[in-house]
Amino acid sequence: MQPVTPLRASRLVPQQRQVRVSFEFFPPKTAEMETTLWEAIGRLAPLQPSFVSVTYGAGGSTRERTHATVKRIIAETPLVPAAHLTCVAADRAEVDGVIRSYVAAGVRHIVALRGDPVGGIAERYAPHPRGYQNAADLVAGIKAIADIEVSVSAYPEKHPDSPSVEADIDMLQAKVDAGAGRAITQFFFDNDLYFRYLDRIRARGITIPIVPGILPVQNFKQMRLFAERCGTSVPAWLADRFAGLDADAATRRLIAAAVAAEQVMDLVDRGVTDFHFYTMNRADLVFAICHLLGVRAQEKVA
Repeated sequence: MQPVTPLRASRLVPQQRQVRVSFEFFPPKTAEMETTLWEAIGRLAPLQPSFVSVTYGAGGSTRERTHATVKRIIAETPLVPAAHLTCVAADRAEVDGVIRSYVAAGVRHIVALRGDPVGGIAERYAPHPRGYQNAADLVAGIKAIADIEVSVSAYPEKHPDSPSVEADIDMLQAKVDAGAGRAITQFFFDNDLYFRYLDRIRARGITIPIVPGILPVQNFKQMRLFAERCGTSVPAWLADRFAGLDADAATRRLIAAAVAAEQVMDLVDRGVTDFHFYTMNRADLVFAICHLLGVRAQEKVA
């Protein structure tokens, strides 16, 4: 029998690395989804994330719900909201109005994204003739209106619409030049992809934080559809771990926890200290991973 190898110190005490987390939520469509969202926010808020982002549907389809969710976060929680904003299918005056309404509501952080075409990925993106042309143009527009924090997206496996990795990095550089102060990556499952990407952008002189986006696999089939849309590869080993579990939700949750724990602890061991979790408005799995990272709810002092 082989002896058990002791855990490395970094795995025993990750909290000494001052890990910081942030969470993404999406605005609810129904009363039931509203309840689920606020249960998740209530469970994760005590972890004191750096910020929480709220998504914005294609073509601004969730604009009012996004705005309402952000306003409620500001009014009812101590959390710092980062409102998503896209420029697809809208003219500049319309987008500028949304920016100003966010600022008036107390938002001091926007996640600026080009956005997907209203018709989905099968439709070719075309900028609005009187709108912002791309995410870099949108970042510049936000910064011209308000001196607030702007985060953008980054793609370790390149954006599906980019002709090459170099062209994709050119766009990231343009977003940084326009005023972006942080990039959050699309989710990935092979950590080497993230580090190779990081090496390439650092070699280009891009120095802003590149925060890994982590998607705990709540639903493997749904995740695979997301991955196809955004150009994320799904390793064979990952598919194999979930094989045969379509009707076994309890075991899927255990496997999902193990997979996400392996990924984030490897990233910590390799020097990563900031994580952005795509929560899918579910708290338990994300809360457990944060616990492993040493991110704990702050106890109230009597």
